[in-house]
Amino acid sequence: MTFPLSRTLSTATASYAGYCFVDPRHLGRMVTTDPVKQADLDVLAHTFGARDFAVSSVVVFGRSPKTITAAMLLRIAFDVADGLILAAETDSDEARTRVLGLAFGWAALNTVALVIDRRRARKGRPSTV
Repeated sequence: MTFPLSRTLSTATASYAGYCFVDPRHLGRMVTTDPVKQADLDVLAHTFGARDFAVSSVVVFGRSPKTITAAMLLRIAFDVADGLILAAETDSDEARTRVLGLAFGWAALNTVALVIDRRRARKGRPSTV
């Protein structure tokens, strides 16, 4: 299997996408203690779920290294953008740190996976997980 680390993380991201539909309020609870604002973020959680599932599917089922790379780069950019956008909506330093840590941490993990997978692919090494 090519790009095994990217595919593994994309499978995890697809699982998170499902969670966004099961408990959309998780996003609001992470960002703010204001119940009205929490409810307003439910639609954003649904949007994240749909987007993350679509992009993850491209990585998991993609055959071309270029396609997988492009989808992973989108995933990373989305995570950084999500962190910045949600951090601006937080109502405490603790929430801001949590939001930025999760979003930027996931972006960093996906970056490392993509770099390793691409290096292995260029060297012609068989990739296994």
